[in-house]
Amino acid sequence: MAAPGEAPGEALRAVLRPSGALPAEALPVRGYDFSGGADHAALLRSFRTTGFQATSFAQAVAEIERMIAAKLEPLSAEQRERAAMAGPRPPSGCTIFLGFPSNLVSSGVRESIRYLVQRGMVDVLVVTTAGGVEEDLIKCLAPTYIGDFHLRGRDLRENGINRDTLGTSRVPSGSGNLLVPNDNYCKFEDWLMPILERMVDEQDTQGVRWTPSRMIARLGKEINNPESICYWAQKNNIPVLSPALTDGSLGDMIFFHSYKRPGLVLDIVEDLRLINTQAIFAPKTGMIILGGGLVKHHIANANLMRNGADFSVYVNTAQEFDGSDSGARPDEAVSWGKIRVDATPVKVYADASLVFPLLVAETFARSADAFPVPAGDPRGLRDPRGVGDPPGSALGVLSPLAAGAPGSALPTAWGTVG
Repeated sequence: MAAPGEAPGEALRAVLRPSGALPAEALPVRGYDFSGGADHAALLRSFRTTGFQATSFAQAVAEIERMIAAKLEPLSAEQRERAAMAGPRPPSGCTIFLGFPSNLVSSGVRESIRYLVQRGMVDVLVVTTAGGVEEDLIKCLAPTYIGDFHLRGRDLRENGINRDTLGTSRVPSGSGNLLVPNDNYCKFEDWLMPILERMVDEQDTQGVRWTPSRMIARLGKEINNPESICYWAQKNNIPVLSPALTDGSLGDMIFFHSYKRPGLVLDIVEDLRLINTQAIFAPKTGMIILGGGLVKHHIANANLMRNGADFSVYVNTAQEFDGSDSGARPDEAVSWGKIRVDATPVKVYADASLVFPLLVAETFARSADAFPVPAGDPRGLRDPRGVGDPPGSALGVLSPLAAGAPGSALPTAWGTVG
């Protein structure tokens, strides 16, 4: 019994339980103080001690920095000889696999990916479906527009406008606020059909064996536009792998063309050997996987062939309660041997359209001068034809929509918000 005027001892012991010693490396929680002004670089650095997904972002930055450091390490003669067995890319200390769903190419994340490919900072690209290829090419022919998530599909259909939902159900971007006029696909068909015709000719007369990656490289060469991911990938010998290449407008065009000129064959087995070989012969490997599903599993499974990736970053919004591959945390991949047991993988639960450009800014862009400049890009950051960041793209500058520019009227012009 507690004495009069005293709380029960059992309750006191339960509530005021003494703490054990914290690890010496434990960091106090502290966010960014705007009293000193807006320093965006310092703001991002403060994420390390902010908590929640901000801290996961900072951990992802550290993991990618480890990838880059390993990539830039000098190789021994034996390592160089072994790494050269993977293909035509210059051997490096770490082969970096970048995987992403199609909808991120439809979005402005395309420019972040194009930057990495142009500078030769990544080694293998894997896209979920044909959308990640065709949207890159179509944007060289006609633009995609910002719309609204709540535009009514019926109104858009009557106006020949598609609301972009490319990707899988468990990747960032949800149901899409990007609008693609159907005329864009008509232009794509006009551009693509003669190329398919030549591909069949070369297959029949020269014995060319087409694979999805070889076809994508050909399309990148044909588009001849430095705004394109595929253009820079073929220029820098970076394979673009799409096991589901027929799932999209590109597949539609192949289907239509097969009636006019049947016989085109795409060998996916050769591409399977290609991605697995890239992992097997690399001194170290890193995985940066945006979204999930096919792209996540295809890259991770290739790294199983080497007993796991050394470095890994996942960015998606999926949960694992339903058993989806997209939602599986990195530790699930450790159990399969797809990530090494001594690795420090990171998953950021976030929309990649928000997070990935910031990750690039804090890692690859900061280390840009340390990377050798690819032969295809003699001027480094910017292509001689002037490709680069659009005016007003810096943090803190209002976008045209935020500033009330005419582009903000697009949703009402093309349909009713439901």
